[in-house]
Amino acid sequence: MNADQPMNNEENALSNSTAPDFPPLQKGTLYLVATPIGNMEDITLRAIRTLKDCDVIAAEDTRRTGLLLQRLGFRKPLLSYHTFNEARRENGLIQRLKEGKIIALVTDAGSPGISDPGQRIASAAIEAGLRVESVPGPCAFIAALSASGLPTDHFYFLGFLPHKSGQRNKSLTSALACPGVVVLYESPYRIDKLLHELQTLAPERNIVLARELTKKFEEWFRGTPAELIEKTSKRSLKGEFVVLIGPSDSNLPAIDSD
Repeated sequence: MNADQPMNNEENALSNSTAPDFPPLQKGTLYLVATPIGNMEDITLRAIRTLKDCDVIAAEDTRRTGLLLQRLGFRKPLLSYHTFNEARRENGLIQRLKEGKIIALVTDAGSPGISDPGQRIASAAIEAGLRVESVPGPCAFIAALSASGLPTDHFYFLGFLPHKSGQRNKSLTSALACPGVVVLYESPYRIDKLLHELQTLAPERNIVLARELTKKFEEWFRGTPAELIEKTSKRSLKGEFVVLIGPSDSNLPAIDSD
């Protein structure tokens, strides 16, 4: 099932918010709700109930969230909340929470606050003495890391690299010095640039590229930077990448001999 398919009747029945085993949502609480990154089957029952029982949904893209709610079979008031208006929206959302309203925050896909809007309003709510809860679920970099085959005991998540070359090189060089796996997101328009940067900075590292995760055309590439350049150079690749950079031998975390 992909994001264009509706939820089936069984899934709608399981989302019934009157089930006695489910505790009610707390008034005056901000819920950060993870939503599918591609496959609609990945939404959790708790996420469905939270979206259904909240007072308003703050959404990165109200149109996309509206389509999600349509597939789930219900409607809720939607309020836009994205990178370009989060500062302007902050006071209004905090005031609603103080009035006892229940707000669910969602992004286009994945977990709010992870390279997406959410961190700012969560911090503001906590500073105001308000309750903030996570409704965990899909997260692209966790999905990629768990299936990468690379060590998972130590990792460093970088998010998106800066666009400017100087800042980009500095961030990448600093990250490569960290022990464990380095995980980052990259646009398909800059993936070739990144691979050439890694060929210079970390030519022997094992690299894993994951794209279209959980979708019909999910695809994985594994190899050194040079090998991946050869594999991808003749392809027209779409969709955001999760890039995982394996540790160098010298960066492997120390193991307790005890």
